[in-house]
Amino acid sequence: MFDPSRDQAREAFFGTWRKYRAGEPLAGIETVALGVILLHPEYHEVLSQPDRHRERHYDGELNPFLHMSLHLAIEEQLSIDQPPGIASAFSLLVEKHGDRHQALHDALECLGEVIWKAQREKAPLDAGAYLGCLEKRAR
Repeated sequence: MFDPSRDQAREAFFGTWRKYRAGEPLAGIETVALGVILLHPEYHEVLSQPDRHRERHYDGELNPFLHMSLHLAIEEQLSIDQPPGIASAFSLLVEKHGDRHQALHDALECLGEVIWKAQREKAPLDAGAYLGCLEKRAR
């Protein structure tokens, strides 16, 4: 699994956006990242100005890089059904909302919750709590 630093993750998004806008071919995770970027036109200006946003701190406001990184994490999880059962739980969310992007945002909320709890408790991520959150939101 790819575990980039903050700077590497930001550079990956900046690079993907630059390549897309220049009509250059994308490789590997860049194609998935582009899909996430295209879902969020509100971040296009940020991605178009790497010198201005590379070192920016997002205290008390939504961090676009964290948001897109969580999207990427969920896409990876769905592609390999890890934790086991996430793909079927996510399908229920899509069915409920009738919109994949809205379902992704529900999943983002759940993932953020279990990450925050794991960090606070200095414990591993609780896959059962994650799946439970997804299933609860699907009801």
